Amino acid sequence: MRLDPFYLIVDSADWIERLVPLGVRLVQLRIKDRPDTVLRAEIRRAKVICATHGCQLVVNDYWQLAIEEGCDFIHLGQEDLAAADLDAIRRAELKLGISTHDIAELDTALAARPDYIALGPVWPTILKKMKWQPQGVERVVEWKRRIGDLPLVAIGGITTDGAPLVLEQGAESAAVVTDIVLHENPEARTLEWLAVTAAWRHELEMQRG
Repeated sequence: MRLDPFYLIVDSADWIERLVPLGVRLVQLRIKDRPDTVLRAEIRRAKVICATHGCQLVVNDYWQLAIEEGCDFIHLGQEDLAAADLDAIRRAELKLGISTHDIAELDTALAARPDYIALGPVWPTILKKMKWQPQGVERVVEWKRRIGDLPLVAIGGITTDGAPLVLEQGAESAAVVTDIVLHENPEARTLEWLAVTAAWRHELEMQRG
């Protein structure tokens, strides 16, 4: 499979309604610590918006709700992966992305036969406290070598300046959270991301002929 090089991650359907119509083609809904009723409503709303605008929706963590709501893509962290029913996920034909931070986690993720692997944090991030030091662009190269044709998503401290760097080193997609949602003008910043990644996509297509 191929992923869009611009991977937006947000924590509400409000953000999806606000930014996806600008041209976003890949978005993850990552909501933490909310009741199932709220989560279900957010997933349903996000799904409708994404379907309307031709955007791929990825649901973070809540694989049971994703199955029940007829979603087709989930993303799991390592703790969630350990508790997930992979057989149920496969029966539902859900595409699966998995977070990794070190070699042991990569081995665990690959054993689950995911549709993509995420690596982070590439650079320092304020999104959440992490026990891992920034991986650096060099680790992107190493991870891509290890996973071969499997798509690689780079995440953590990535801006419009950093996106081309991780894409050039083998990431198929650059994930972004704070560079957009904490920006003084998220819409304008989203358009900048779309322009930068569109230029990258065009260059890649030219190289492929």
